[in-house]
This record gives sequence, C-alpha cells and structure tokens, in this order.
Amino acid sequence: MPAFRSTWCSGGNNRLPCFLDDEDRQRYLQCLRQALLRFGCRLHAYVLMNNHVHLLLTPDEAGGVSRLMHTFARNYVGSFNGRHGRTGTLWEGRYKACLVDSGRYFLACSRYIELNPVRAWMVAQPNEYSWSSYRSNCP
Repeated sequence: MPAFRSTWCSGGNNRLPCFLDDEDRQRYLQCLRQALLRFGCRLHAYVLMNNHVHLLLTPDEAGGVSRLMHTFARNYVGSFNGRHGRTGTLWEGRYKACLVDSGRYFLACSRYIELNPVRAWMVAQPNEYSWSSYRSNCP
C-alpha cells in the first residue's frame, strides 16, 4: 500500500451548501473526472454531502493531488457561480488533508466516507445514497 494515499475534505463557506441540485453534483463529478485524468490521480472513495465533500485519493506522482484540488476546485466554483448568478468563494478555506499510510486505515477511511450519509440521517443504508462511491465499491 503506497504511503501517499490521502483523504481530502472541502467544506462550503460558512457551512453553506456547495451543491444546490443534482446538476451541481453531476458537474462536480465531471470536473473531478477530468482532473483525475489530467493530474494522474486515482479516486478510491468519495461522498458529496450538501455542504462538504470527502475524497480518498492516490496520486501517481508527488504533488499530483494538490494540483488536482487547486485546478478542479477552481473550475467547479466557476461553474457553480455562473449557474447560480453568484460571485466569490464557495469553499471554507483550504481543503483538509490526512495521510493514509496503512491498509487498515485505508479501509477505515473508505468506510467513514461512504457511511457519511447514513450518519447524517439522510438515508438508512449507504446504497440508498446516489452521490457516493458506495455503489461502485460494494455492488
């Protein structure tokens, strides 16, 4: 297991929503897919909550994830602001990152990410939530 896997969390500014509808969520995932290819990163788990996002990523090279997050977050904010007639920041400061350096911790992070909607009482079971990697990882 590579020692440079990491979890990333970005929250909406002032805890406000960063997704107002499913089109926003689709656009976020589209921007993320493009950035993953461009910056050579692998996505293992994700969840899009109303006011924050969790990602579990592995870069193919050093610095890949920070370049991905910077470019991709900026692109999504531009799209979001344009769609909703707003300006300014969407995210609450810089994203938070945490090194994932063992297989056990990797599984714990994946579980934490994919169970987030259940813990938030949004759904009873993780497979009921459309905006996470759970259905892909646990078909």
